[in-house]
Amino acid sequence: MGRELSGEAFAEERDDLELLSLRPRYLNEYIGQGPLKEELAIYIEAAKLRKEALDHVLLYGPPGLGKTTLALLIANELAVNIHTTSGPAIERPGDLLALLNELEPGDILFIDEIHRLPRVIEEVLYSAMEDYYVDIIIGQGETSQPIHFELPPFTLIGATTRAGSLSQPLRDRFGIVLHMQYYEPEDLKLIIERSARIFAIEIDGEAASEIALRSRGTPRIANRLLRRVRDFAQVKASGHISRALADQALTMLGIDHYGLDHTDRTILQTMYEMYQGGPVGLNALAVNISEDVETVSDMYEPYLIQTGFMKRTQRGRVLTPLAYEHLGIEQNGKS
Repeated sequence: MGRELSGEAFAEERDDLELLSLRPRYLNEYIGQGPLKEELAIYIEAAKLRKEALDHVLLYGPPGLGKTTLALLIANELAVNIHTTSGPAIERPGDLLALLNELEPGDILFIDEIHRLPRVIEEVLYSAMEDYYVDIIIGQGETSQPIHFELPPFTLIGATTRAGSLSQPLRDRFGIVLHMQYYEPEDLKLIIERSARIFAIEIDGEAASEIALRSRGTPRIANRLLRRVRDFAQVKASGHISRALADQALTMLGIDHYGLDHTDRTILQTMYEMYQGGPVGLNALAVNISEDVETVSDMYEPYLIQTGFMKRTQRGRVLTPLAYEHLGIEQNGKS
């Protein structure tokens, strides 16, 4: 029996399927992250030459930069299976053991949001990563019994937006640690043009550049904005995306020329109006804009700092001169 989906849920599922079609499968198709890609290519080739499992990999950086795509790509390059899960989905040692039991020699276990693993799961992972075995207790009380479970050599790939939240013992067991950076506009333009070809969208080079500049250095956002601009173009311009149309559509979506959206501007405005530009603590800021702390710290703050609108100090977050300029306010408070 088929599933019944609301209009909104259907649109989200369609977008998810489209995103899958956009993912590169091999390193030579992957755009951006040049130094990281070159480094990773060496590790993959060395593992293939030695006919060994790749060392464990930790991918960290802001959301939407392609950590999951990179994990799938590594599996394709090594011609091995990949088993995917997330930190919150592994609640008990038995859940982890069920995943590990499926692994063949050389396979990859990908754990997204690995910083959200329960501590008891982390402790089970130590021996699994280092010596390829786990020891767990099955049952309770008098019926409990220890089980020693041997594992084939495998690769754990962990992805996180918060590398600092991982315990030191877990971080130390990753032999390959790769920091994913925000993308340059030139790379995002290439990604947008590649996606447009896959979607059979007519887009001018200047339009692709305009979308790239407003994509917050993030491929996931670039592809999402391209899909929304495509909708606008199909209704307003027979499907062709020019720079003027891209500008019009993105302005309608509330995305300005720096890539800031309504929430970004609310953060800056709140810091000015309620805290005279700061310093202000992250918790107080999140409460005042009605967002949870993780959303502000993971999705908004890194980009505002990267683009120079905000900076961290020992006393809290403060606005920069660029933020005042963007808000149309002089630092002495006059508009």
